[in-house]
Amino acid sequence: MSNPSISTRDIEPARQRKPDWIRVKAPTSKGYNETKALMRGLGLTTVCEEAACPNIGECWTKKHATVMILGDVCTRACAFCNVKTGMPRAVDLAEPGHVAEAAAKLGLEHIVITSVDRDDLPDGGASQFVEVIRALRAMTPATTIEILTPDFRGKAQSAVESIVVAGPDVYNHNLETVPRLYPMIRPGARYYASLRLLEQVKRHDPRIFTKSGIMLGLGEERLEVHQVMDDMRSAQIDFLTMGQYLQPTPKHAKVIDFITPKAFDAFGAIARAKGFLQVAASPLTRSSYHAGEDFAAMRAAREAGLAKAAAKG
Repeated sequence: MSNPSISTRDIEPARQRKPDWIRVKAPTSKGYNETKALMRGLGLTTVCEEAACPNIGECWTKKHATVMILGDVCTRACAFCNVKTGMPRAVDLAEPGHVAEAAAKLGLEHIVITSVDRDDLPDGGASQFVEVIRALRAMTPATTIEILTPDFRGKAQSAVESIVVAGPDVYNHNLETVPRLYPMIRPGARYYASLRLLEQVKRHDPRIFTKSGIMLGLGEERLEVHQVMDDMRSAQIDFLTMGQYLQPTPKHAKVIDFITPKAFDAFGAIARAKGFLQVAASPLTRSSYHAGEDFAAMRAAREAGLAKAAAKG
């Protein structure tokens, strides 16, 4: 990645030991243990654990968690992901109620719901997202809802339509990496299909915020990252997240580069200049990290923009 604002000192070749800026302390707090006990008691799965998120200690201490619905077994095997691959279990019809109960007990102002890929289901699992949104609206109506869905391969149009009607506040779907790396990193998905999915959300309901993210450190080039930003803005995506890829196990894709905080700051500045309402860019940024605070900032930015436009008009 050659960039006048990003020197070679800002990108370190991968090595066995992680750089200091990527290390986090092991979780030990009372809040962490309470959140873990609640999730276990309700039989819920979290992407925090399944994806080995480095921020789990901080988030669970604050009683923030990203719930992963539709089980913990994925029908795909992406090269970056730590979630198990295989034949998933039957859909748990009690799951929407358990998710809403967890949100109520944690007192969540904002909740993030994601899922594994369920290519085995006729609708890809879209109906379970709908039921979870409905259960949350009924039990915790003040909680804002962010969903992070798979691409619903071959079923995207009907799946997206049904979820949009249910009315989440934020619709997130991650592009994950640059198009050139899809065959190696995300072989079961298609870059432009994912862009169209998010574009479709905006077409059906422009009021819903759209969000997407990419990982850095997989060997992408600087200009490829800029092009992804432009593609996202063409699809009217509001919120971009960018974080450092970390190799979960030796069998997963290798880390090619460790990107420094300074380089992430530079990418974040470029993204803001391109017009995103909200940008989160740092080595430890993940899709749902600080999601509640970022949603509030994004909503405030939209309201400020609307007020400015009205004043001019």
